Amino acid sequence: MSERAQLGQARRLVVKIGSALLTNDGRGLDVAALGVWVDQMVELVQQGVELVVVSSGSVAEGMSRLGWARRPDQLHELQAAAAVGQMGLVQTWEAQFKRHGIHTAQVLLTHDDLSDRKRYLNGRSTLRALLDVGVVPIVNENDTVVTDEIRFGDNDTLGALVANLVEADGLIILTDQLGLFDKDPRKNPDASLVTERYAGDRDLNAMAGGSAGALGRGGMQTKLRAARLAARSGAFTVIAGGRIEGVLSRLRQGDVVGTLLLPEQGRTAARKQWLASHLQTRGKLTLDDGAVSVLRQGGRSLLPVGVRDVVGQFRRGEMVSCVALDGAEVARGLVNYDAVDARAIAGRPSSSINEILGYISDEEMIHRDNMVII
Repeated sequence: MSERAQLGQARRLVVKIGSALLTNDGRGLDVAALGVWVDQMVELVQQGVELVVVSSGSVAEGMSRLGWARRPDQLHELQAAAAVGQMGLVQTWEAQFKRHGIHTAQVLLTHDDLSDRKRYLNGRSTLRALLDVGVVPIVNENDTVVTDEIRFGDNDTLGALVANLVEADGLIILTDQLGLFDKDPRKNPDASLVTERYAGDRDLNAMAGGSAGALGRGGMQTKLRAARLAARSGAFTVIAGGRIEGVLSRLRQGDVVGTLLLPEQGRTAARKQWLASHLQTRGKLTLDDGAVSVLRQGGRSLLPVGVRDVVGQFRRGEMVSCVALDGAEVARGLVNYDAVDARAIAGRPSSSINEILGYISDEEMIHRDNMVII
């Protein structure tokens, strides 16, 4: 099966749409175009795809509503524009998906939400819960309160981090360009579209030169950087023209549309490598023989019932070492409970977590997706 054909096998996708597309180059939200993309997204959902949308456009829509012709430089003015524009943006997404009987949810994130491990896991759990019940999350940076110090920088980067967060198969970036070209097509009529490469190829840097448009913060360089971030967890990235007729449907069918940037490793291998690179552990869980056998042979998650002892002071989302009764390290993973709570539920069945703690974060002490076997 070709790499393009494998796009049709993806089961979880993040679709990012830029400001220039959503606001028709600054003339207010392009409701008709947004409706066309939603129609294509609904086709994906009906095919069993779990979908997360990363939507730019709040600042641009706010500028349009406020009658501002030029993107402001002052942070407080940008935040004000975002606050005004976010109202129209989320209402439009909700209305378009509602035509098909699909619910949406607004999710606003800042860099701090994804750099803090506890908040990272909280965000991950929320997004996965929404996907489990068939809701399409609409994600945007929280421009109303964000400052330069905690800004993602652009929604391309946010899209890649969300792809990592939900362990998506792929990230699709819809832009006002047809894709990545070997030269700037605005200056070189003979420029050729790059149809397929590995995201890590170094010579792509020279091809991705150029600045962002007047409305957005991202250019082709940010899209390439996003592709490389997504590749860290094994996700592919497609950069394609949002105005191409049926672009999402054609990508799903394996048509050669836009630029496909591939990870050099599969999703599972890339994520395990990322976990294995965490050399510093914050605590240690001693497992009984049954738990060790399940982890080594069955590829299962670690449940509290299999934990004999908890050592160290760690927070939810931090890396801990899992050892057998003889002290041999078995695995490492991101723990779902703080040390105090982990001690309280160690050796107990998952069904009793709520009774012991008064809440339940996860049934697993460590989920298999967040664990690497040593």
